[in-house]
Amino acid sequence: MYNMLISAAAAIAMLLTMVFALKLPLWGSLIVGLIIFAIIFVLISKAIMKKVMASMESAGKDLQAQPPRFEKAIRELKEALQYSRWQLYVEGQVNSQIGMIYYMKRDFSNAFPYLEKAFFKNWAAMGMLAISYMKRQKKELMVKTFDKAVQWNAKEPMLWALYAYCLNENGDISRAKETLDKGLKKIPGDEKLKDLKESLEKGKKMNMRAYGDMWFQFHLESLGALQRHQMASMGGRMQQRRSGVRR
Repeated sequence: MYNMLISAAAAIAMLLTMVFALKLPLWGSLIVGLIIFAIIFVLISKAIMKKVMASMESAGKDLQAQPPRFEKAIRELKEALQYSRWQLYVEGQVNSQIGMIYYMKRDFSNAFPYLEKAFFKNWAAMGMLAISYMKRQKKELMVKTFDKAVQWNAKEPMLWALYAYCLNENGDISRAKETLDKGLKKIPGDEKLKDLKESLEKGKKMNMRAYGDMWFQFHLESLGALQRHQMASMGGRMQQRRSGVRR
């Protein structure tokens, strides 16, 4: 990582100068060297992340366009991968975004390699990766991915619900209930998780549609159900616009 190497080189140079050229005490020189390292590291980190965030914001605008400019957004994010050599976790964050875009446009084969390198704190990308493993009949990897995701994103109710849903789809009803219980321990009082657990206890199917767009982005509903949801959402937005015009 270039940032760390540059910061370390500057700190070492300052340390050697203070000890051998200026004949200053070693302990004091070490403290100054660490301060120099920290300052340079933070300054470079801010500069790199500013560029990465600019690429992500630009890609976000492309995705919000009508119609969405998926390919342009992906190109911009791929260009941002050049900064992964400079800053820790940049590669994972950018790969998460690219993988999610491919996945949401149902290009699952292209999404998979990027999702495999997703940032572990991006719960949506980790959820998509887990689902990809499930569809490939790799339940152990699905469980492992979900376990890692909930470890770092324990306060995301949708993630616990998604984990339980996939376990239930694999016929592991008891483990699905346990997962919902764990989620409720992390997020006490969450009504949606309670409703899902109650459904399982009554032997009913888990109805995830209460999560709206957040749920449909994972493409676990039929294509027809997704299209109906999109049409309903468009109708709601158009009605809001008409109401605004009347006012």
